[in-house]
Amino acid sequence: MKPLMKKELLLSMHPTAPLFLLLSSMLIIPNYPYYVVFFYTGLAIFFTCLSGRENNDVFYTLMLPVAQKDIVKARYAFVILLEAAQMIAAVPFAVIRQHMPLPGNQVGMDANIALFGFAFAMLGLFNFVFFSIYYRDVNEVGKAFVWSSAAVFLFITAAETCAHIVPFVRDRLDTADPQYLSEKLAVLGIGFVIGAALTWLAFRKSVRSFERLDL
Repeated sequence: MKPLMKKELLLSMHPTAPLFLLLSSMLIIPNYPYYVVFFYTGLAIFFTCLSGRENNDVFYTLMLPVAQKDIVKARYAFVILLEAAQMIAAVPFAVIRQHMPLPGNQVGMDANIALFGFAFAMLGLFNFVFFSIYYRDVNEVGKAFVWSSAAVFLFITAAETCAHIVPFVRDRLDTADPQYLSEKLAVLGIGFVIGAALTWLAFRKSVRSFERLDL
């Protein structure tokens, strides 16, 4: 597993992946849909898989003395590491945004604790849709990204709409920290569990699909 992870980080990872982490700074932009910041992680995953298709990464890896399940496991470990790095990189910018002498985000959710809970769920949704399609045919990267992007932007639209019209979200979650801290921490925990569950389900489905794939 360790050699496969080294391959993922040194050979497979697209150069834009670490660069997109810097886009966490977009959380300090006034009146911006902050969920888009986390979508760039999905874009980095897409570029990595697309580059792998063009460079025959999957076929090369299959020639190594490793199980197909371990190939999928290494890719998921890379994805989880990248998404965790995005979350960590975003925290200081969210704190900075909270302390800027500006009104709250007029577009939708503020850069607060609840935003990270929703972002965990959103990334889990991306993982589930993208990899469920990708591992049915590793050559159809574009199809996987189109459907996962559609799911993510439906999620963003619904989440930002809730920040305007759903009283609990608007009046309690879409507020500056540390207001309503217990509710926001609950959303953070629930979002993390949902994201982790969707990613785990996607992993199990991906392994089954990849082992049946005729390459």
